Amino acid sequence: MSDAYKSIRKGLEESLAHAKGKKTGARVHAVTVADPDVAAIRTRAGLSQAEFARSIGVAVGTLRGWEQGRRKPDGPARVLLALIEKRPRIVQDELR
Repeated sequence: MSDAYKSIRKGLEESLAHAKGKKTGARVHAVTVADPDVAAIRTRAGLSQAEFARSIGVAVGTLRGWEQGRRKPDGPARVLLALIEKRPRIVQDELR
């Protein structure tokens, strides 16, 4: 077995043990992202609902649900929205 394989295997075993609540010495970092004001973020980016939804890879209906408060973005969508809030053109600039 290669050193890379051994290292990856050890990491996976440690992550499984950590997930089961065992002490592994793993460092855990908690990241908190506030509830985004999706409509304000989109407006600041200067995009229509359709353009904004397309730029972040979600359905327009999903975006409308977020903007109207019927649903809340979670996981990666929250992080992406936080980035766009800080730098409204980040998606266009980075994917161009």
